[in-house]
Amino acid sequence: MKHLFDELSLQSSKLVTKKYSTSFSLAVGLLSPTIRPAIYNIYGFVRLADEIVDSFHEYPKEELFNKFEEDYYSALKHGISLNPILNAFQKTVKEYDIDAEHVSAFMSSMRADLEKQKYESRKEIDTYIYGSADVVGLMCLKVFVKGDHEKYLLLKDSAMRLGSAFQKVNFLRDLKDDYEILNRSYFPNIDLRNITKGQKEEIVREIKNDFEEAYKGIVKLPLEARMGVYVAYRYYNRLLHKLEQTPSENIMNERIRVSDLRKLAILGDCYIRFRLNKY
Repeated sequence: MKHLFDELSLQSSKLVTKKYSTSFSLAVGLLSPTIRPAIYNIYGFVRLADEIVDSFHEYPKEELFNKFEEDYYSALKHGISLNPILNAFQKTVKEYDIDAEHVSAFMSSMRADLEKQKYESRKEIDTYIYGSADVVGLMCLKVFVKGDHEKYLLLKDSAMRLGSAFQKVNFLRDLKDDYEILNRSYFPNIDLRNITKGQKEEIVREIKNDFEEAYKGIVKLPLEARMGVYVAYRYYNRLLHKLEQTPSENIMNERIRVSDLRKLAILGDCYIRFRLNKY
């Protein structure tokens, strides 16, 4: 009867995805049904960990995170967890042979958010981004290639660059909340209260370089995954464009977003490009 609980667990991860990110949920919906559930399971896991460290301010976050991590490893050992999100994720980890090091690196970056508020060097922030974003891209890539190790190695660097690009766009978009609510700074040697035009332009250039390298891998993804990843890539490129057009002095005063109408336009354009094989 465990299959009923596994089905419930998948539905829980799917619900988390839809509730927390309409854009990502739409992109996942464009993946092949054969791989879609596993991506929901990965997102549910990383979302829950992120919520613990970023949102549950009135609760003992470190204690909650410790329990979350302990329960994950218990689930991995026994093949079951009464936490539906962890139950679904451990199943995906085993089915797609997701590297233990990637999960460990992710946990380390999330744990850093419990205490670390300022990143002083490039090495520090690169380590954080690797754990918080790059490895998530690698987890998803494991699902996309379905055990094709040669394909995985070919696309590994591009998957990491896409994860980095997404994370850095989030950093720029969430500058105000990260600084004022969470008291965090993810940009070394930058005074976020007085970020200059030149500093913002340098950040944008770096993200564009990540996107350029990521695109080289997107077009080589298996067809089952390509459309969904391409749409997410286009969404974030549009968000980056809006951030680029926003004066640096306004970045700290407003949250930039892509309108639902624009998202639909992007989706339609992506569909046409795929039909014409001109993406």
